[in-house]
Amino acid sequence: MKITDLLATRNPAFSFEFFPPRDEPGLQRLFETVAQLGEYRPAYVSVTYGAGGSTRRLTLDLVRRIKAETGIETMAHLTCVGSSRSEIAQVLDQLAANGIKNVLALRGDPPIGQAAFQATEGGFAHADELVAFIRERHPELCIGVAGYPEKHTEAGDFASDLVNLKRKVDAGANFIVTQLFFDDRDYFAFVERLENAHVSVPTLPGIMPITNVSQIKRFTSMCGAHIPARFMAQLEAVQSDAEAVRALGVQHAITQCKELLARNVPGIHFYTLNRSTATVEILQQLLQ
Repeated sequence: MKITDLLATRNPAFSFEFFPPRDEPGLQRLFETVAQLGEYRPAYVSVTYGAGGSTRRLTLDLVRRIKAETGIETMAHLTCVGSSRSEIAQVLDQLAANGIKNVLALRGDPPIGQAAFQATEGGFAHADELVAFIRERHPELCIGVAGYPEKHTEAGDFASDLVNLKRKVDAGANFIVTQLFFDDRDYFAFVERLENAHVSVPTLPGIMPITNVSQIKRFTSMCGAHIPARFMAQLEAVQSDAEAVRALGVQHAITQCKELLARNVPGIHFYTLNRSTATVEILQQLLQ
């Protein structure tokens, strides 16, 4: 089922993101996580795509298996990194052949050791080109794209970032999933900019509960998100106490989600890092 159709029928619509594990124990833990989170009837789950297509086969296998074995709708991430048009076409054909209806189209980050993104010969340089290619080759697919409430790190300003996002929607994207953020005002300001630019597709806020201070600092430095100063001070004050950090992070995410739901967001997308405990705690509070 297409994600846009699911969003129209689920209220609230929750979704979860996973990444392909590196080994068999990790795979077993992932399916345990999927089972635990599946009890909360997610609208869909997504599976990321490694740099340079490094997890291409795993991503395909996982979206197929999760859908077949659990009945949960799935979405495969697809990037431009390290792939030619013909290679991307093969992936799309395989997804369609396996009944996968949803794709998240991304330019992708440069591989480790590469300072800037470089298009593969015969490939795509921008996500809007990938969206247009998907729409032409498989018009039946539902296409999601990424949005950045605090703008993409490579964008000079909010205006140019908005122009780039609008190109993706105009090329055929059906919905937007945002990068993680920790201040809801950034999300609502982002949505307002989209509305002013006449971009009307559903925009799902992306939430990541903080469970580790050094880890979240690394993530935010890569994606350009910021943590409010007061919240960061609270985290740093207890960073040697893992449980205290986790409690603060989960509570902050609960507060964020409650405000988002109160203002009628179309759904909430959780970045789970293949773990269920923190996300389950949040959902239990939201569904009381």
